[in-house]
Amino acid sequence: MKALIVCTSTDTFPVKGTKTGAWVSELVHFCDVVARKRVETDIASPRGGEIPIDPRSLDSKDEIIKKYLQDEEFTERIKNTLVLDAVDPFAYRIVYLVGGHGAMWDFPDNEKLQQVVASIYQHYGTITAVGHGVSGLLNIRLADGSWFVKDRYLTGFSNMEEKLASFSSETPFYLEDKLLEKGAHFTKTMIPFTEHIEMDERIITGQNPGSARKVAQKLIEELWEK
Repeated sequence: MKALIVCTSTDTFPVKGTKTGAWVSELVHFCDVVARKRVETDIASPRGGEIPIDPRSLDSKDEIIKKYLQDEEFTERIKNTLVLDAVDPFAYRIVYLVGGHGAMWDFPDNEKLQQVVASIYQHYGTITAVGHGVSGLLNIRLADGSWFVKDRYLTGFSNMEEKLASFSSETPFYLEDKLLEKGAHFTKTMIPFTEHIEMDERIITGQNPGSARKVAQKLIEELWEK
């Protein structure tokens, strides 16, 4: 069983030039859970090479983050990610879209990402995403022309969380609003930034960084423990 992990290549907010990138806990918490099941993972990004890490996500109290960022093999992998255009979707049964604000710029309109997700899903694979990574599902159409997210129960970074994160003036759209526009059923917690996941058939989404581990755990439960 092999999983493709996709991270953003966008490292700055275009308006003010504030640094952004992938949210590191969303990456390493997922990796930590699936590694225990010996799931092989490849890490890709739209431009390939080194992925930017959002500096705000570098929590020194998070032992999993410290463990992974001190691991030479792992740091080499995030410095040398695969170019998304070179990815063969038939090599994977799982795709995981990592969040962080950067994803809002290079995930939604990436045709290769859309093709990879649709192909894995239509060949009975499992689609997982967390936070802003869910934006990669927005513009996917299935073989019959329908929106991938239409009538699906999904979650992702909420409008309230976007406002509380203080970057709402710089983001290109509100993810919650866009998912609703495309016909998704959006669910969220009453208290922002608390753990929440949603599952609809073979699609597992997490609301925010605190939900990444639970997304991975649900994936393991669905594929191995049922």
